[in-house]
Amino acid sequence: MTIEERIRNEIRTRHYSLKTEKAYVRWYKRFVRHHQLRHPEQMGRQEIGEFLTHLAVDGRVAASTQNQALAALLFLYRQVLGMEIGYVEGFAYAKRGKRLPVVLNKADTVAVLENVAGSPQDLVAHLLYGCGMRLSEALRLRIKDVDFGRGVVIVHDGKGQKDRSTVLPRGLCEWMTDQMVIARKFHEIDRQRKRPGVQVPYALERKKPTIGEDWGWFWVFPAENESVDPVSGVQRRHHIHESTVQKAVRSASRVAGVVQRVTPHVFRHCFATHLLEDGYDIRTVQELLGHKDVKTTMVYTHVMRPGGVAGVVSPLDNVREKGVIRGE
Repeated sequence: MTIEERIRNEIRTRHYSLKTEKAYVRWYKRFVRHHQLRHPEQMGRQEIGEFLTHLAVDGRVAASTQNQALAALLFLYRQVLGMEIGYVEGFAYAKRGKRLPVVLNKADTVAVLENVAGSPQDLVAHLLYGCGMRLSEALRLRIKDVDFGRGVVIVHDGKGQKDRSTVLPRGLCEWMTDQMVIARKFHEIDRQRKRPGVQVPYALERKKPTIGEDWGWFWVFPAENESVDPVSGVQRRHHIHESTVQKAVRSASRVAGVVQRVTPHVFRHCFATHLLEDGYDIRTVQELLGHKDVKTTMVYTHVMRPGGVAGVVSPLDNVREKGVIRGE
């Protein structure tokens, strides 16, 4: 078994995401190529430090990218090769700049949403803003995760393998019901053709191999065509691809004339910031977003609209009102 296969097996055993698997394999390959294809067992702490310094100095990567590379290499040595290399030190750290999230005002947010073309991409975009979900969380929604009676959406296996509940906007209930009618047609087609069920968590599939055929586990946003599951190798129906929503949102922002760089994740930032501006408690917003630490949520207090919750009025506006500075 190759090292790449061992990395994939260890990651899948721990139920890490497919994105993590791809990233860790990619960093393993870059690390080996950087050291002229030497076997990892012939290298250690010094070579890791040299590689991380190379990323910071020559590659000029962001601090988060360097940290991901370090995590991937530590996983390789500790979990795959069974080698304890201790604390890696002495490498050049990439500069960690303080970045504020991109947040649109409410008018621009609505303008972008109104110009998202394509179905169900437009509904997904509305969910991202209305529920504060990440794009991957919205696309992985199952029929059973939407509770119309309680007005909540259950997010399973979110970032950090955590579950949480968030609000289901009342204005989207009818739209969501229509989408489920479309999903039901795809589900019936798959059952009539006796196609494999959708992908479900590993333990459940072992206990009940046919659970992926149940309606409750079906995707809210199923893809039109089948594709090969990268983990199991089974050809089955997956949810729509992230790129379809990303392209639709980028196009909508251009049509709306919004100058900021708008991605689907921006709607999550808007959700949090607009709630805080409307007077909601930061702890409530933290729970809806699924943040482990309230400090992560507090970043949105730095991009809130002046004059909102904080009630800040610019001193320039004060002196203008007193006639000290001539207005326009």
